[in-house]
Amino acid sequence: MGVTDTTQQAFNRAQELKQFEESKLGVKGLVDSGLTSLPPLFIHPPETLSTLKPTRPRPDSIPTIDLSCCDSFRRPSVIAEVGRAARELGFFQVVNHSVPTELLDCMIAAVKAFHEQPMEAKARIYRREMETGVSFFSNVDLFHSKAASWRDMLQIMLRPKLADMEEIPEVCKNEVLEWNQQVQWLGSLLLGLLSEGLGLSAGKLQELTCLEKRVIVGHYYPYCLHPDLTVGLTSQTDPGVITLLLQDQIGGSQVKHGDEWVDVAPVPGALVVNIGDILQIMSNDEYKSVDHRVLANPSREPRVSIAVFCNPSNHKNEFGPFPELVSSDKPAAFRQFTLSEYMRRFFTKELDGKSLINYFRA
Repeated sequence: MGVTDTTQQAFNRAQELKQFEESKLGVKGLVDSGLTSLPPLFIHPPETLSTLKPTRPRPDSIPTIDLSCCDSFRRPSVIAEVGRAARELGFFQVVNHSVPTELLDCMIAAVKAFHEQPMEAKARIYRREMETGVSFFSNVDLFHSKAASWRDMLQIMLRPKLADMEEIPEVCKNEVLEWNQQVQWLGSLLLGLLSEGLGLSAGKLQELTCLEKRVIVGHYYPYCLHPDLTVGLTSQTDPGVITLLLQDQIGGSQVKHGDEWVDVAPVPGALVVNIGDILQIMSNDEYKSVDHRVLANPSREPRVSIAVFCNPSNHKNEFGPFPELVSSDKPAAFRQFTLSEYMRRFFTKELDGKSLINYFRA
């Protein structure tokens, strides 16, 4: 392929991206328009597509941890389970977490209802900036990635400052506000267990404001007529401390374990917890932030998931491995950095796995 052909391809892709973004349709709008083939900007390269396949069901692959005993004499065993899952897999599911089942169902229904509104209702908040704390868009890395992914997103800031109330869509406002309260309590519990799993005090992570910046993202994965040519979410790690995920029963989420991809099989009433890059850094490589992805949805029924990303709120303090976890036998694996530097790096790269965390290695 000559230079002229390559330049023309780049120009065509830029035009496609611009047209898609300015349409404010999102992926759901494309599906509703009756398209009969996958737009080229969504087609992923062969090295990505060659690994795409559902895995054989392995219900024990991702551990499910019962949180009902956290305030009893069994707390140490729960801490051990959480610590083991964070070290070995970086992912686990929790049940008996005290979040009402009715709220789980209502959250899924409310996010689904938002995404299935008429285009005009959603286009009003189609934007990438977060001045109001609310945005609807498709693909956070749309202009940086090699190919776009088959999903739309509703993003709402929860902390340190809640999004403008009038901007939060009415169709899901009550559910989002209730979810925020529940996540505050559950997030505190989980950070305590993870801190103690490292041999630190239960309040260590919260003292570093690790729960004080929270964003909720309602993902919508419409039916994809060519799931062999694209993905719902490219392989990536999460940049923050922890992520709490509520998923419906359709499935499609996968975690990299060793050299293979493992399905995160939906468990009724469960929430998925995964370790983020910052927690791997602070734990000095004890806990693992692992690659995960979502397959394009082959089902006529849309897939819905709701993620809450928990990050420190203090952007000026320096972060790095906890001093208590650094020794002559295990020196610091990462350099110190500010959160501002860290997030600036995240938002100027595509979602391509571990390149972010490796950038901060010592």
